[in-house]
Amino acid sequence: MRKLRLIVGGIVLGIVAAGLLANTVNIPGRFFYSKKNTYQTPYVLTAQDGHLLTLQNAFVEIAKLVKPAVVQITTEKTVTQRYWDPFGGMEGFFNSPFDDFFGTPKGQQRQQPKTYKQKQQGLGSGFIVSEDGYTITNNHVINGVDKIQVKLQDDTHLYDAKVIGTDPKTDLALIKIDARRLLPFARLGDSDAIQPGEWVMAIGNPMGLTATVTVGIVSAKGRTGFGMTQYEDFIQTDAAINPGNSGGPLININGEVIGINTFIVSPQVAEGLGFAIPVNIAKQVLPQLKENRKVIRGYLGVVLQSLDDDLAKSFNLKDTRGALVTRVMPDTPAEKAGMKEGDIILKFDGKDVESVQDLQMKVANTAVGKKVAVVVWRDSKETLLSMTTTEMPSDEELAKAAGSETWRGMQVSAITEEIRQQANITDKEGVVVTSVEPGSAAEEAGITPGIVIKTINGKPVKGMQDYAALVKNIPSGNSVRLLVKLGEQSRFVIIKGGK
Repeated sequence: MRKLRLIVGGIVLGIVAAGLLANTVNIPGRFFYSKKNTYQTPYVLTAQDGHLLTLQNAFVEIAKLVKPAVVQITTEKTVTQRYWDPFGGMEGFFNSPFDDFFGTPKGQQRQQPKTYKQKQQGLGSGFIVSEDGYTITNNHVINGVDKIQVKLQDDTHLYDAKVIGTDPKTDLALIKIDARRLLPFARLGDSDAIQPGEWVMAIGNPMGLTATVTVGIVSAKGRTGFGMTQYEDFIQTDAAINPGNSGGPLININGEVIGINTFIVSPQVAEGLGFAIPVNIAKQVLPQLKENRKVIRGYLGVVLQSLDDDLAKSFNLKDTRGALVTRVMPDTPAEKAGMKEGDIILKFDGKDVESVQDLQMKVANTAVGKKVAVVVWRDSKETLLSMTTTEMPSDEELAKAAGSETWRGMQVSAITEEIRQQANITDKEGVVVTSVEPGSAAEEAGITPGIVIKTINGKPVKGMQDYAALVKNIPSGNSVRLLVKLGEQSRFVIIKGGK
């Protein structure tokens, strides 16, 4: 009887084992895993040799697979530091560097700043995406630097890298090294397919500690509103990310890159809040960077505002979905299509518009010259418009088209390359004050030509579009807090309302 039980037990075990093997599927990489999800333990994988791997060993194998494609990026740039003699008078503190550019009246003597040059070094991460050395990183890692060097995991040599293309609006950059050999590269996954709760791994060089591996989960998707980039759709993760991780990969359990680690919320504020650019955005950007050195995006020509409950109710809308048009730029697809201020864009090219950020992404990803249908909410009913997208102008062209109306007694301009060189401005984001009316609220607050405005009431000002949208919605009687900057010196000022 005992022998019979042993035989029957062996048969049952054999059937179970055969069933497990029958349900496995081979995928690119090192692992097999079952297609079936019901009643399966998600943290047990079956290796090629048939042995079961624990979750710990799975992470070990993934790290071995991807680490060779992760690189350390070091940068160097020479900056001009300025300082003022504390005994030389302070009346020219904020405007003397800009006398020539902004036309200081003749005969007006102002203190001239003293300067010295200093080298600054930076550190970041990246990952190779092709065997010939093309590498992804963050734009902020390599922006404005004089020299970029890349160190591979299996090589002590420092390779000089050249910039192929950059996209500040998504904070992505493509660089290339020539190692004269075929290089290991990372596989790109599908960031749209990931779900909160999935395991992820971050690999990078935090604080210069090469090939550091950290593990966490996908905490959330579609995070926006940080003001870090113009097009935001971040993956949130609790995998530890620190300075130096920027540009490194965020990897799923299959060893595929699903995000590019970009920034964290300061540990002094909160723990475990890291954010990565979805790899699907990179997939759209990288071919254009490789081909054109820049990204060509669709353009409508409107300034937009998000809806809240009160605004939606005032327009007789039942919810806050959509994007409110606050300004229509002249000679743009929106103007030619008959779009008006106060229109609420509900659908674009047949797809519902959930928010301002959602519409911006949809328009940016639309091919230039495509004819699209746009549904707007006007006079408490839907109206169909037809328009053809054009190429998004450069920041300089946008600034020229938008112009600058006087606000609180000052006028501003986009920070163009010409202005940066002539006025010795290091910032690329913000707007620069070009004129201030005597006796105005701006002058009383200490604003002078040449100051760069970085934030308005705590909200970042990336360029003219942000500036116009923010000041348009500030009541004339309200005081406003600005963060302004000159050189390396920043300060907050209050511009009073009512003027």
